[in-house]
Amino acid sequence: MKSLTAALSSQRVERYWLFLLAMMLFGFGGGLFRGVQDNYLAFLGIDEAGRGIVEFFRELPGLLLFLLLALLYRVAERQIIRLALGISLAGIIGFLIIGTSVVPAVVCLTLWSLGEHLIMPVRQSYAIHSSEPGKEGMAIGFLRGMENAGQVIGLALVPMIFLLPAIQSDRDAGGRMGYVIVFMAVGIIMVLALFAAFGMIQSGGQLERKRLYFSRKYGKFYGLEIFYGARKQVFLTFGPYLLILHYGAQTEYLASLLGICALFNIFFTPLIGKLIDKLGYRTIMIGDTVILFFVCLMYGFAHRIFSEEIAIWVVSINFVLDWIISNASMAASVYVSRISKDKEEMTASLSTGISINHLISVIIAFGGGFLWKTFGVEWLFVLAAVMAVGNTLFAMTVPKIEASTGTRS
Repeated sequence: MKSLTAALSSQRVERYWLFLLAMMLFGFGGGLFRGVQDNYLAFLGIDEAGRGIVEFFRELPGLLLFLLLALLYRVAERQIIRLALGISLAGIIGFLIIGTSVVPAVVCLTLWSLGEHLIMPVRQSYAIHSSEPGKEGMAIGFLRGMENAGQVIGLALVPMIFLLPAIQSDRDAGGRMGYVIVFMAVGIIMVLALFAAFGMIQSGGQLERKRLYFSRKYGKFYGLEIFYGARKQVFLTFGPYLLILHYGAQTEYLASLLGICALFNIFFTPLIGKLIDKLGYRTIMIGDTVILFFVCLMYGFAHRIFSEEIAIWVVSINFVLDWIISNASMAASVYVSRISKDKEEMTASLSTGISINHLISVIIAFGGGFLWKTFGVEWLFVLAAVMAVGNTLFAMTVPKIEASTGTRS
């Protein structure tokens, strides 16, 4: 608690705790939804190639993020957070009403994703704007720790719901009762998050963002986002589907595994944030990608090295490790904060970066599903391992920049 107080400046952002509460509730609802998302898509009959197509639409808001924020360039951060929560709530309501077939479900998933992606750059900039120079990593790490705390609660509830005898009987009969209960719970939690967000007050007045911002000085950051987008897509899309389609993971198993990931991240995200501040963002970027290389190979070849019973445990442990090291992406946000001249430029750059990483994400989603379906899962993760090596080499070229000791505008 003292470390958080030292990292934050209450003169910059008032009612910061309401922001953390809103983000924790969003993590709570997101954890519930994440715990059933992939199994629900499989329940609708979507195979590995179809999963890549669905992912294109889910990632489309991220690809168009800089255009979406351009329309909101005069809207304050807190207002965008409220809008995003409302859009995600609409997506969940849609799942309850019309989400019983593939096309309506994909539309609702895209709505949910739109809210998620609108929050992404804004919550990071909100946290960084409230931090002291040199403590940005700690502030972002604590924010993600709070979100992960919410996710743990949400993900822990999913197995409890799906292990109920009535839910299991309904699932065996081909019903979706468990999913409906989860969607209703997510809707209620999102309403509570929206109420918390309406209590947020940002000091310093309205934040204006550049309508569209590219700059040569952010070239390294854009390159990092390309690599991160490819890595994220393979992990988030095909990691869970590997467990579901190849190893037969049920909803309660995958949700429990995701819950373990979120539980570990409560402790690891603040730790990684502190390591970014202490060791430097460049060191963390390089170390992350070296570990990722071996993680990718284990995803693709565990079933060839071990028996089926052991392989699922190896892949599950690998899944948790992958989730933990993915938090090293915070280092790129800290790098941006060091080279930005003011907070408006930083927020614009973060949103542009997210759009860039989603451009490669949609390509990987299409190509990855086709690669898996046509040549096998091994080739998909060999490609991911090669990209990890490229990421390592690229991260080595990122310059080291010390935190400014001056007052952030």
